[in-house]
Amino acid sequence: MTIGVIDQAQLITSCAPDLAQVFTRWINWLTLEKRMSRHTVTAYTTDVQGFFTFLTGHTGTVISLNALCDIRLADARAWLSRLTLNGAAASSRARTISSVKNFVKWMDREGIAHVPVIAHLRTPKLPHTLPKALGEGQTDVILAEIGEAAPGDWRMARNLALFSLLYGAGLRIDEALQLNVKDWPLEDFLRVTGKGNKMRQVPLLPVIKTLITAYRAVCPFAETGTRPLFIGERGGRLNAGMAQKHLRALRVILDLPETTTPHALRHSFATHLLQNGANLREIQELLGHASLSTTQRYTDVDLKYLQDVYNKAHPRHDKTDS
Repeated sequence: MTIGVIDQAQLITSCAPDLAQVFTRWINWLTLEKRMSRHTVTAYTTDVQGFFTFLTGHTGTVISLNALCDIRLADARAWLSRLTLNGAAASSRARTISSVKNFVKWMDREGIAHVPVIAHLRTPKLPHTLPKALGEGQTDVILAEIGEAAPGDWRMARNLALFSLLYGAGLRIDEALQLNVKDWPLEDFLRVTGKGNKMRQVPLLPVIKTLITAYRAVCPFAETGTRPLFIGERGGRLNAGMAQKHLRALRVILDLPETTTPHALRHSFATHLLQNGANLREIQELLGHASLSTTQRYTDVDLKYLQDVYNKAHPRHDKTDS
């Protein structure tokens, strides 16, 4: 397998051939053995490539495998300082450090090389962020707005079906866009391939099945089992960026917050289920989270929501003791 996620010419100029060969093996390991998503592999390899490029410029020589093993703590700290000066946020720096550590740990496990300096790098502390969910009324407005245009425009029928699936079944945008026609079930459960190539089943509401059927009926491209379920204007698989663009346009029209994204529909699915009585274990299974701690973020969202409701509704709120 050859590298498909980074530029080969850039790789050659940013590190020596011996390091480039090892780097290629690591990318293949991420892709074939760890089965990471394309987006994750691209992020990891771009981060490590940037590290190589910095070291090459910093040391004045194209970085080799031996030179990488001999870098000083001062060199690594200079790299982190450069990331900060370039405006990288704490979350971006944390991900970049994680990518480089992953590469170095893999080399160590494989008996290829040992880079002790990297283990001493500290990851920036990140603020505790909550998922940005929409209100139930906001999701209704989005779907209603698309639904008004859907009867006369197959693309709007597609968007309605897609966004309803994200909100109604809690899918990630990539999970939905990777579906082919043959994947659409006759029964009331959809089998989804999530992160780490893990399979899960999610229940389908009758309204979602109805909207998918309506979209397929007006889609101008012939169906085969291997054809993507959600099609772009030129007949290829719909791109996640285009789906985001369509929702961004609606956000402006409807004066919705900037956090209105396809992924926010998935967050809204989980938050609204929790608010209406579902337990965390059930939501974990539906979302395909490997760890319950990831799902527990939604309890914070729910508590914040309840606090807001309380503050607005309680008659004694904002009143001082007399």
